[in-house]
Formats: sequence, C-alpha cells, structure tokens
Amino acid sequence: MMALYLRDLKLATRAGGGALTGILFFMAVVAVVPFGLGPDLKLLAQVGPAMLWIGALLASLLGLDRLFQAEREDGALDVMLMQETPLVLIVFVKCLAHWTASGLPLVLVSPLLGLFLNMQPTAIFATMLTLLAGTPAITLIGAMGAAVAVALPRGGLLVSILVLPLVIPVLIFGVSAAYAAVEDPAPFLPPFMILTAITLFFAVIGPAAAAVALRASSE
Repeated sequence: MMALYLRDLKLATRAGGGALTGILFFMAVVAVVPFGLGPDLKLLAQVGPAMLWIGALLASLLGLDRLFQAEREDGALDVMLMQETPLVLIVFVKCLAHWTASGLPLVLVSPLLGLFLNMQPTAIFATMLTLLAGTPAITLIGAMGAAVAVALPRGGLLVSILVLPLVIPVLIFGVSAAYAAVEDPAPFLPPFMILTAITLFFAVIGPAAAAVALRASSE
C-alpha cells in the first residue's frame, strides 16, 4: 500500500500530472475576482470564503478523470483486480495520494489567496480548516465518477457532470462553516461537524462504490 501511495504521488506531481495545473487554476480563479467586483475591499472580504471554496472545488475537479485512467491504459487495473488486497483499500490509497498531491496544496495556498481578497485572519483560518476537512470528500466522490467513466476515452466532462451534484453539499456546509466563524451569532461547530461527517461518509461509500464500478468496467 505504501508503494502504491508513493507511486501515485509521484505520477500526480511529475510534469503533466495535473497537480500544478490545479494550483494555477485555483489561483487564477481567485485572482480575477477583484477585477470583476471592483476595488471595494469590504465586499472582497465578504465574498472571500465563498470564492476560495468555489475555486478549490473547480480546481479539484480537473484531474479526477485521470485517477484510474493510467492503470486502465497500461493494464495495471487488471492486476489490481486480481490481487489478494481488497480493491476497496487500493482505491482508498489512490484517493489519498491524489488528495495529497492535488487537494492539500490548495489548502496550503488558500491563506495567501485569502490575504489577496482582504480576508481577516479568523476568516482565513476558518476557510483553511473547512477546506482541509472538505476537500477529501471531493476526491472521494470524484473517485466514483472516475471509476464509472474509466472505460471511456474522453470521460473528463462526464466525470464532472456526475460529480458536481454530489459535491454541492460539501460546498454549502464548507462555506457556511467559514462564514459562521466570523459572523455572530452563527455557530461554527454544527456546519463544520456536518462537513466532517460528509467526508467520513464518503470515505466509506466512495471507495466501495468505485471498486464496484471498476469491476463492472473490466467485465
């Protein structure tokens, strides 16, 4: 499992792996917001958490279609299906590696972009915390869509269409928790706990559903 994790991490971070593309896309989405909204610093601070979440969500969707595509093309997927190691565990490790390479950098760069949007330190920290708790759910949900579309030659658009409705609750509770941290008397903990519960739920359901879809695609 460690070898698989390191292999997927290396594939995701090398040239053309998509990790750097996601970060650049995230920065580009947030960077154009001030040009669209104007020089109102108060308005930028108000929409900051929502824009960071929207940018992170869209950036996280970029490389999901390649989650199982390389294994499908070189035959490694058939080897994974025949191994004694449960396929659910293999899918979970691949999702973890993908999030480490693509999702975690978005979380780490979000404070810098928060300053660009004139957000207060409390709002920046709250948004970063919600991204840390919520972005793994996007990857886990995306694994289901990637597994369904793995046999298609150009399944990138299909993955986004399948995944987007399922990640809307993650966006809603992530933004709600970020705003609740800076707006009284809205409590931060309830939406954050729901966001964490969504991630834990898909940590169980996502790999299992993806494993079923991968086995179905190989038959």
